[in-house]
Amino acid sequence: MADKEVATKKESDGNSSLIQPPQPAPSAAVDSSASDPNLVTWAGPNDPGNPKNWPTSRKWTTILPMSLFNFLSSMSSATMAPALNAIQQDLHFQSNVLVILSLSVFLLGTAVIPLVTAPLSEVFGRSIVLQSTNLFYIIFNTLCGAAKTQNQLVVFRFLAGLGGAGPFAIGSGINADLFRPHERGQALAVYTLAPLVGIAVGPIAGGFLVQYTSWRWCFYVVSIAGGAIQIFSFPLFCETYAPVLLQRRCKRLRKSTQNPELYTQHDSVSLLQLLRTSLVRPLKLLGQPIIQVWSLYCAYLYGILYLLIATFPNVWTDTYGETSSIGSLNYISLFVGMGIASQLGTRLADRYYRKSVEKNGGQSRPEFRLPVLIIGACMVPVGLFWYGWSAKSSIHWIMPNIGTAIFGAGTVVEILCVMGYMIDTYQKYAASAMAAIIVLRSIVAFALPLAAPSLYDKLGFGWGNTLLAFIAIFIGIPLLFF
Repeated sequence: MADKEVATKKESDGNSSLIQPPQPAPSAAVDSSASDPNLVTWAGPNDPGNPKNWPTSRKWTTILPMSLFNFLSSMSSATMAPALNAIQQDLHFQSNVLVILSLSVFLLGTAVIPLVTAPLSEVFGRSIVLQSTNLFYIIFNTLCGAAKTQNQLVVFRFLAGLGGAGPFAIGSGINADLFRPHERGQALAVYTLAPLVGIAVGPIAGGFLVQYTSWRWCFYVVSIAGGAIQIFSFPLFCETYAPVLLQRRCKRLRKSTQNPELYTQHDSVSLLQLLRTSLVRPLKLLGQPIIQVWSLYCAYLYGILYLLIATFPNVWTDTYGETSSIGSLNYISLFVGMGIASQLGTRLADRYYRKSVEKNGGQSRPEFRLPVLIIGACMVPVGLFWYGWSAKSSIHWIMPNIGTAIFGAGTVVEILCVMGYMIDTYQKYAASAMAAIIVLRSIVAFALPLAAPSLYDKLGFGWGNTLLAFIAIFIGIPLLFF
């Protein structure tokens, strides 16, 4: 019996041509509503082979390795932040902008590869793409530690970013594969928190490594952790993409029944045509207004986050006179804010979602994920104001940390709501939708930290962060109410 799962909202609104591969002419062989003994589908809505029907323990042993990949990649993007001064002296960088470029160019790589990896995961499956990109990342991240020149470091960082971006978009697809809308809250919290915690933990590790070893170990340690995660994930990580799982079932049935006529919906178009459609899908989705709106907002949030990461060491070493290792501990404030928000924000969003579904006669809508965004949109500028104007040697060091925690909490709430909305909206093609958002997000996160030296040199931390806060208000609040 064919799968009776309801199509996503966007597909039913007439946008299916953007996100579905072309279908052959209708016939009994491909019509899921007709009885076709050769069509291999799920044996009803409760088929145990469907990832949405897997036991909870199996779902979490699949989602956790993916979250660890996400954590590792984000940790790598920021681990070298406390080591920038040591790298500048050792490799003879001529300006602060160039040395920050070596940090943020990682994000330029993450802007490119999701446009390829996300659609490929919708053709060949999540597992092979995720494992391959992680291996690519480990190789080039290790080479970053062995770099002898400025150019080598920048090029290797870019290539490491290509590999490290693999989990970013694919994780959204895995979440959609495994969980139904009412089950996604906690899984979304773990998936979203993992990269953000990596951004906070990375510089802490980097601060101690650069003080007690050398900046090269900022890369070697992360690569060792990546190798351990890769080995750990082999027996735990399961393929979750339903069309690929049905293809595997079909292959087994052909062998056991000796019936070569068996096929799946995924087989109804050629591999070349499927690849062509899938690779174009994120670009077409990027043309949709809702994708553009969330791309713009998420891009600015991540841009500010990486700008703060790039300038944090200067605040604590120059303004408060702390060592690299002790100064890096202030990144804990980001971790605390993000951790609290991931738990409270998830519960608040889920509670509002359930109430909205009840009021809507039991029918869910992706828009029910969004109202909690307003809370995060207010917290982001408040955190920036607080951090900017309290980062003075005459004010206790706990004050800028409080501001940073507020900003981190607001960012997590925003990202949680946006990701929940995108996954509910695009379902099967959530990976491609998130890839479209990641493009602009990563480009801005790459470029904005490059403006940090001139921004703070001219305006100082107070007025510099005030400018960022006003832009966040200008971009965020009107869009959210709209």
